[in-house]
Amino acid sequence: MQITFLGTSSMVPTKERSQIAVFLSYGSSGILFDCGEGTQRQLKIAGISLTKVTKILISHWHGDHVLGLPGLMQSLSSSDYNSKLEIYGPVGTNKRMEKMFEAFVFDKKLDFSVKEVKSGIFFEDKEFELEAYPLEHGVETVGFRFVEKDKRRIDIKKVKKFNIPIGPFLAKLQQGKPIEIEGKTIMPDDVTYIENGKRIAYITDTLLCDNCYKIADNTDLLICEATYSSKLVGKSEEYGHMTAKQAAQVANKANVKRLVLIHFSARYKNTQELEEDARTIFDNVICAKDFMKLQL
Repeated sequence: MQITFLGTSSMVPTKERSQIAVFLSYGSSGILFDCGEGTQRQLKIAGISLTKVTKILISHWHGDHVLGLPGLMQSLSSSDYNSKLEIYGPVGTNKRMEKMFEAFVFDKKLDFSVKEVKSGIFFEDKEFELEAYPLEHGVETVGFRFVEKDKRRIDIKKVKKFNIPIGPFLAKLQQGKPIEIEGKTIMPDDVTYIENGKRIAYITDTLLCDNCYKIADNTDLLICEATYSSKLVGKSEEYGHMTAKQAAQVANKANVKRLVLIHFSARYKNTQELEEDARTIFDNVICAKDFMKLQL
């Protein structure tokens, strides 16, 4: 899977940082976390086709997280988009989507669905599941977890040891079912192993709260807001945000493997202070930049 940071700013964009948006590419799924102003242009610059977006996960309805939504949907409606766009957001999303379509005139129709999420798993297929949990930001806000399902892999050396021919037998073992060859039963655990799925957390626009730890728990990657450094903790609390040090606290306590900071105040010309602030608590941390890509 590949993660592309399309926008890393908070409310006010800068010359270097667009409003927040993060794109996760996984197989045939393209999951967009938030959709700040100019997201469709950021996608084009990053070399990602707009039609790759299959799901949009909205954390909350403050403008800097959704101002790019009508533009992206309008472009998709005029593109060769053969999928059904799935939009997920907190309570109130249906009403706000209706108001958006009252405000803008769309010449062409787009096939899409809207689902409001509260707490727990809201999407699941054979490959992964998506979870949402409420956060504290003064308006309905949720954080998200992407959980890839564990996969059973074939151990080729053990397969050769048991003289299992390539074909239906291996497929059955990979499905977790035993097989019988020449009167001998071979169990899946004899020749396969479990590869743990990757986990990604996305937390932005919230005070530090219990659900931050729940969302981040044992993730391979935590993408977390760091609107201010801990020097401005008072301002951070006033506006319902987390500091870089608080993001690091979550990563440390939740057993996160890697932390990427995002959603920076425009007051910071560069993010060195924020990264250093977080590094006092959690070492494996970097600050995201627009168009930065990560492979997992």
